Amino acid sequence: MGPRTLRGVRLLAAALAGTLLLAGCDFDGAYDLPLPGSPVDADESFEVTADFADVLNVVPRSPVMVDDVTVGEVVDVERIGWHARVTLRVRDDVELPDNAVADIRQVSLLGEKYVALEAPAGEPVGRLEDGDRIELPATGRNPEVEEVLGALSYLLSGGGVAQLGTITRELNDVMDGREERLKGLLANLSDVVGTLDQQKAEIIRAMESIAGLTRTLNREKQVITDALDATGPAIGVLREQHDELVGMLGSLDELGTVGTRVIRASKEDLLASLRDLRPVLRQLNAAGDHLAPGLNLLISFPFPKEASEIVKGDYANTSIRADISLENLLPGGGVLPPVDVPDPVETVGLVLQCLASGSLTSAPCTKVLGDLDLLTQLKKKCRRPAHEEKAVCQVLNLLPDLPGLEDLGGLLGGGLDGLLDGLLGAPAARGTAPPTLADLVGGGAA
Repeated sequence: MGPRTLRGVRLLAAALAGTLLLAGCDFDGAYDLPLPGSPVDADESFEVTADFADVLNVVPRSPVMVDDVTVGEVVDVERIGWHARVTLRVRDDVELPDNAVADIRQVSLLGEKYVALEAPAGEPVGRLEDGDRIELPATGRNPEVEEVLGALSYLLSGGGVAQLGTITRELNDVMDGREERLKGLLANLSDVVGTLDQQKAEIIRAMESIAGLTRTLNREKQVITDALDATGPAIGVLREQHDELVGMLGSLDELGTVGTRVIRASKEDLLASLRDLRPVLRQLNAAGDHLAPGLNLLISFPFPKEASEIVKGDYANTSIRADISLENLLPGGGVLPPVDVPDPVETVGLVLQCLASGSLTSAPCTKVLGDLDLLTQLKKKCRRPAHEEKAVCQVLNLLPDLPGLEDLGGLLGGGLDGLLDGLLGAPAARGTAPPTLADLVGGGAA
């Protein structure tokens, strides 16, 4: 087999291999063929997707730029619902925030389209990485040349361009001869605009306050509606009473005239009364806090102020029930320790019986003379004018003036005989009848 025949066999084998390869794999035309000069290597890049409402004529292999520098290329464009999803391949060394934005632009007026990636206008967040997606609100496109020309043609044909000449002539007629006034107007307008600019913060604050007031009125809309509904009948009532109101105002006018005349006529007397009232007011002011309790008592005089709860009208009808118990007043259940207390009734009775008797030797006086406390009480009673003339007191009142009575306890220790010895200056006879009060008084006098 010659060399030419061997070369033909090799070409046939290569063709068959290529055919089998294309039959076994998905081939998408020229876009699947590797092109020289690609701006990014698949091994040194990452892929992100971006959703666009309109991709215009962006196709795979379209460049991806950051700050007018090519950093990647478009890998795929597919339709997702009513928008397109573009897959972008970007070099690893490109750092963009995770919330980056994407726009479709063109190099020149009739140049090719490319995808521009930029940082957001706000605060950047995170970093754009492999598998991230730029959502539809963060994407857009520039207007096409055809759109611009179409809008311009609409303006020139069906717009107001034809009226520009008329407008210009009318402006010239208005400004002709009024240049200085227009200059002054523009100067004043500049001052007004400057003042408004200086008061910008206050104007904004006022507008915010008005917005807050509007929100409040909106919340209270039902209340305002009810108030307006209630105002209608009220106005109707005022309209029906119009004549009465006018008459009342006329009467008030006459009353004011009469009141003025009365005040002028009684002016001096009123001033004199006020001058006379000044000391009273001063004293009331000096009374201070002491006045209020007195006024409280004055309401219910001559009863205490608590009587206001008892007296109803012209009559008072009440009952008081007091339950006094030592168990409530004393600790320990009201149990008192035993105390030897003399019976006051018996004590007072003995003293009074001795005063009523005619002799110190009577049984009551004997008991009184035998007890120093009873004798002291008897002497106190004898010093009173009501008891000085009684027979027993006439004798007892002599005790402080008689000699030998400094030790009254010693006399009492000797009983009645010792007392009589002290009074008469000689021992009393034993077994004889006790001396009467007349004998004792007479002996003392002698």
